[in-house]
Amino acid sequence: MTLALQRLDAEVSVAPQLGPEAMAEAKAAGFRSVINNRPDFEAGPTQPTSASVEAAAHAAGLEYAYLPVAPNFQSAEEIARFRELIASMPKPILAFCRSGTRSGKLWRAAAGR
Repeated sequence: MTLALQRLDAEVSVAPQLGPEAMAEAKAAGFRSVINNRPDFEAGPTQPTSASVEAAAHAAGLEYAYLPVAPNFQSAEEIARFRELIASMPKPILAFCRSGTRSGKLWRAAAGR
């Protein structure tokens, strides 16, 4: 598997849906933290759960945060929480959702861009 990444700045990249198997690759690519922005079961029962991705992230030596947000609306509270995670988690950070778009939108809103 090769990670499909979009680098947003020196500290944050986004990706489409990642599963547990991608966590070791994320670590090998130099990431230190992962943020999951996709609600569990958004795509149905075959979508990897946050718990399974979190366990694999920790096994790979990555920090992990779960901040599920809707694809079409991110609240001021969700944006503020994303900003807090970006500020506090070890960098570089890899955030993901279904396509990477909502993670990118959260980053832009949190950064005031």
